Amino acid sequence: MLNVTGVLKRLVIGRAMRSEELGETLLSKRLALPIFASDPLSSVAYATQEILLVLTLGGLAYLHFTPWIAAAVVALMAVVVLSYRQVVHAYPSGGGSYEVVSRNLGPSAGLVVAASLLVDYVMTVAVSVASGVDNIISAVPALNPYRVLLALGFVAILTAMNLRGVRESGRAFAAPTYLFIGGVIIMVATGLIRYALGDAPVAESAAYGIHAAPGDQHLAGMALVMLVLRAFSSGCTALTGVEAISNGVPAFRKPKAKNAAGTMAAMGVLAVVMFVGVTALAIVAKVHITEDSCQLTGIDGSCDTFTQKTVIAQLASSVFGGDHSLGFYFLQTVTALVLILAANTAFNGFPLLSSILAQHRYLPRQLHNRGDRLAFSNGILALAVVAGALLWAYKADVTGLIHLYILGVFTSFTLSQLGMVRHWNRALRTEPDPAARRRHQSARVVNALGAVVTGLVLVIVLITKFTQGAWLAVVAALALWVMMRGIRRHYDATSAELAVEDPREQLVPPSRVLAVVLVSTVHKPTLRALAYARAFKPDRLEALTVAVDKPATDELQRRWQDLDVSVPLKVLASPYREITRPVVEYVRSMRRDSPRDVVAVFIPEYVVGHWWENLLHNQSALWLKSRLLFTPGVMVTSVPWQLTSAARADHPAPRAPGSVRRGEPSTGDAPGADTLGRTMR
Repeated sequence: MLNVTGVLKRLVIGRAMRSEELGETLLSKRLALPIFASDPLSSVAYATQEILLVLTLGGLAYLHFTPWIAAAVVALMAVVVLSYRQVVHAYPSGGGSYEVVSRNLGPSAGLVVAASLLVDYVMTVAVSVASGVDNIISAVPALNPYRVLLALGFVAILTAMNLRGVRESGRAFAAPTYLFIGGVIIMVATGLIRYALGDAPVAESAAYGIHAAPGDQHLAGMALVMLVLRAFSSGCTALTGVEAISNGVPAFRKPKAKNAAGTMAAMGVLAVVMFVGVTALAIVAKVHITEDSCQLTGIDGSCDTFTQKTVIAQLASSVFGGDHSLGFYFLQTVTALVLILAANTAFNGFPLLSSILAQHRYLPRQLHNRGDRLAFSNGILALAVVAGALLWAYKADVTGLIHLYILGVFTSFTLSQLGMVRHWNRALRTEPDPAARRRHQSARVVNALGAVVTGLVLVIVLITKFTQGAWLAVVAALALWVMMRGIRRHYDATSAELAVEDPREQLVPPSRVLAVVLVSTVHKPTLRALAYARAFKPDRLEALTVAVDKPATDELQRRWQDLDVSVPLKVLASPYREITRPVVEYVRSMRRDSPRDVVAVFIPEYVVGHWWENLLHNQSALWLKSRLLFTPGVMVTSVPWQLTSAARADHPAPRAPGSVRRGEPSTGDAPGADTLGRTMR
């Protein structure tokens, strides 16, 4: 069974890599772009759609705001990209927003950023995969009933690929990302050229009318402003994942900061070009799309069963000549792929950030460990589990998930830009060179502008999305912040408690060592445990059994005398057939009588060779150990006895649910002797 598991692991993950091979996993700009920028690049597939979905709540009357909202999103993206290029150069060690804010605004503010980003990374996986599945269903509507199953399957594939390592996943995901970029640019160029030549593409939904949602048909004043702001906040999903490059600077080849900044610039240019092109083409083709299909008029059949195609699908159909054209299927395929692969940005950002937080003792230390392929495997698995749970809970619905999105990323945007302003202020106080001072001042202006703009967007997002589900993201980030502070307090308290102040005091030996060997019957494991205990030369050694079955106990005492075992046998009465409590109380009484003594408890155990053999035996030793380990001054030692099946195995048997890897009490198997093998209370 173990060999099969090992073979499957190697097939999925690949061979284990030595720590010295970490340098081989570093990324060139060509691979870093699809790995760290797939999220903002792929968001052009749904950012325009999110703007239109909000504006069509009022029917067709407000669609003329689309280009102005798109222009605002583009301006915001330019500011954010320029700002994060400053972060990359100023803090090339990685950590991105978290490091900037922690160093300049304090640890508590840094944790706010960390919690927000961790939540947003989870949402990136959920939204990207759900959006990718949406595009697959647009091409093959018959798959709609399997939406959730498809989404969970893609999360599993992404997890497996990322467990193979950053470089491996980059190679696998590079082609779909570049094909998507090429496909969108070709579609936009073809459509706009046709428009310029007087043959504008027309979307299939252009013929549909739209009923305004109740109360939204004649908006004016503040109500109209709120609708436009809500559409703008939805369009800001185009900015998600922009910060991932600043978090992943250590993964780049040298010169790390220069390569990361160049990759970020390329990402910004490509994202702006594609977003502007898709939005312009959607306006030209007169795409009409609504959150509720029943708002549409002129559709065939019932609105309850009508499935709307995504904006990108409608544009591909209108530009390339219908739903059965090669161009349509190509673009739908690469769009679905890149949307799913956009989650890879989070699969790189989340483990890196959680590793840094674990190193700073804000998350469990296991998240800082690298796996067989030098990836942060525990972080990857944690992200997959939480994102999969969200997809299942929300039935992989993009509209339901999108409201929980982008709040965290704009929190980190705003605080990181404020942190960078303070960083430049500090640098200016000590910089005498006039040229360097001018560069610092220019950078400060960029970051200050970024802080103001992203802060305004954060307020807009909070106001427009809070009641629609964003409050859940706020609660999740707050809970994560509290949890991380609690973990840090625990680690700090543990370190303080374990710190050595006077080594001589800690090295004072105990007055005596009192040894106890637990016995159920006289067999080889018992005798080995007695011999092992004797090797320690304790001041006092005795065997201990619990009388839960009088005939079995009498037989044990008789055999003990017949074999002339030189260790005294202590029998504890147990009228209620308990085992754990009498043993624990007896050991504690030994400690009470001599507080400066140490009690060493030896438990004979045997090791089985197959996981299923563990299911045939009870877990008495586990319960007993768990109680004894909480008793001060008590040392618990397992004395293993390998059965034949274990001796034949190349490795220890894998742990079965509810079992102990090496550690079944060697009791309860001899006929008529199962004292320690009974259920413990």
